[in-house]
Amino acid sequence: MGVAIPFSEALRERANEERNGIGANGRSASERFMTSLLTGPGSREDYIAMVAQNFFVYDALERAAAARADDPVASLFIEPALTRIPAIREDLRFLLGEDWREIIVPLPTTTRYVERIDTVAATTAGGFIAHHYTRYLGDLSGCAIVRTLMQRRFGFETNGVGFYLFAGIAKPKEFKSTYRAQLDRVGWSEEERGRVLDEVALAYRLTEELFADLAASCATRAA
Repeated sequence: MGVAIPFSEALRERANEERNGIGANGRSASERFMTSLLTGPGSREDYIAMVAQNFFVYDALERAAAARADDPVASLFIEPALTRIPAIREDLRFLLGEDWREIIVPLPTTTRYVERIDTVAATTAGGFIAHHYTRYLGDLSGCAIVRTLMQRRFGFETNGVGFYLFAGIAKPKEFKSTYRAQLDRVGWSEEERGRVLDEVALAYRLTEELFADLAASCATRAA
């Protein structure tokens, strides 16, 4: 019998399996889109389109977090310093103007993503954590570098890139280590572990589908 690996490592491996299975030519849709934004030929309008879709996803996540604030398991992972919606609102106000909320519209894949978050977060703490883990730990990976490159490419200062500024998290690497250690300390049953692993895989696929849809929408607009 093999030695059981920590749950956080199992989650990381499952996400890597999805990444390897989805990526075209070794690169996922999210990687291709972000590379285009950071180094060209992606445009400022493409960046705004991404921020707009982020609003809908993080609004769903943070509504779910508020609903689960008293949950004994979910509450272990809900950290105010991770909250992104206030920053996204300010970014969109800067990028689109005061009437930004009347301008932005979710893409079809974004709508499916939001519906999945709403459904699973209302059902299980583990399902909520799967989406929370996939998004926020991904955000913390390289957020400072992404912010700096966006500032250089599009001439932003702080306005417009607030999403990538985690002012309350001084050491993202340590924060992620603590988060993963907490994942390992939760007394998951085997059934719960399986559900969370499956939901992390689904969250990754939904993210990739969103970026593919976003890229197609941006290409259509530019044509």
